[in-house]
Amino acid sequence: MLALLAGVLLALTLPPFPLGWLLPLVLAGVLRARMGFGSGFWLGLGFWGVHLAWLPSSFLARFGALGVLPGILLIAFLALLFGLLFGLLGRRPLALVGAWVLLEAALALLPWPFPWGALGYAAVGGGGRLLAALVGVRGLSLLALAAGYALARGRPLPALLWALLWLLPLPPAPAESRALIVQAALDPLAKAAGEPAETRYRRLTEAGLRQHPEAGLVVWPETAVRYVPEEVDRALADRPLVYGTWGPGPKNEVRLRLQGRDVAGYAKHVLVPFGEYFPGRDWLEPLYRWVFRRFGLPELGDLKAGRELRSLGPYAAFVCYEADFPELVRRLGQDAQLLINVSNDAWFGVGYGRRQHLAMSRMRAVEEGLWLLRAANDGISAAIDPYGRVVARSDEGEPALLLAPFALREGGETLYARLGELPVLGAAYVLLVFSLLESGARSSPPPRGRAGPGGSSAAAARRRRIAARARSRAGRRRG
Repeated sequence: MLALLAGVLLALTLPPFPLGWLLPLVLAGVLRARMGFGSGFWLGLGFWGVHLAWLPSSFLARFGALGVLPGILLIAFLALLFGLLFGLLGRRPLALVGAWVLLEAALALLPWPFPWGALGYAAVGGGGRLLAALVGVRGLSLLALAAGYALARGRPLPALLWALLWLLPLPPAPAESRALIVQAALDPLAKAAGEPAETRYRRLTEAGLRQHPEAGLVVWPETAVRYVPEEVDRALADRPLVYGTWGPGPKNEVRLRLQGRDVAGYAKHVLVPFGEYFPGRDWLEPLYRWVFRRFGLPELGDLKAGRELRSLGPYAAFVCYEADFPELVRRLGQDAQLLINVSNDAWFGVGYGRRQHLAMSRMRAVEEGLWLLRAANDGISAAIDPYGRVVARSDEGEPALLLAPFALREGGETLYARLGELPVLGAAYVLLVFSLLESGARSSPPPRGRAGPGGSSAAAARRRRIAARARSRAGRRRG
């Protein structure tokens, strides 16, 4: 049960909990324990069970007792991955450090990607998150694991430096522009059943622009409307509108609208498995139909993923789940001056899933060195500066009109924006391979006939013992 407790403590160092500065201390205990498969599984169960506790509870509130099953299965699968990780490398701590970071990256590359739980997000609550501009969230994971490894070997300085990162001051980030973020707080199930949303967004936007005529940009969340009413175009005047909609295909799109017409669009690349597409649908169609009926859902179809990464003029816009993929946001943001994340976090329901999603968005702003405007259907909408500070935010679960400060980028790219994750993943791979080679060399028997650490090889020692016994028997016969 100690492994289960260690997993719980590990989860408490990640958002939304404020104990990230203790992460190396928890990791030191984990790495010193040299766990195997069973302990690794219990560690994973404690970690993912707490980190993703919002998932089954949200589905329980929305769909009843059967709704907890997908969340429980996901937690069990991720715990199994931890079991395999520790079963293979738990007794080789340095190799485990490298493999842990590679596993985090692999979770974003699976056929059903789920990039939650990266250790680097522990730093989002302190000034040390500025390091993400250099090495990204995976680099922060590697630094935390390296500090834990050093502490496990009796070297406390790296862990102390990690904790001191929480005292790192942040420079100012002036914002000369304002945007109006419209949060309509619509029920996603009602929208899926066909309830129109255009009237709600028209009324809120007209009211918001009357209250805040200084707003030079308007942002609506993911899948806000199917079309933009003419009254909204008149109220916008020359202001640009960035909004989420359904595109042909069908696709989950975010579009840029200027002077009454859409001038650019981006279709979501990374779709949510079992939410926006249903794996194995050709042969699981009867099961999916039963699930839809059981949960009171309409017959949901698969969306199509976008194929082209492109910005909307000066804006790098990405959709909901994509905020959790650092490399995708990096590629989108290379030629942009502002990040915009449109989302529909109403699916998160109760719990702290929204706050975790916001924390991931904060790290994207730091990695790219850009302001980020986040428009969510029922919260949390926010304005985030290039240092990861939330300078304005809405409440959860209710309509809101958020006047959000921002500025367009004027300086150059961050080091992470230029290089991406490759240097960090390369370092993690080198650690893994070096540790495996070193431990393999230590465990290999010395070559036959050559002296070993004790002054002779095992084979030579055995031959000398046999010869000594033979001389002893010969001496007794002569006597």
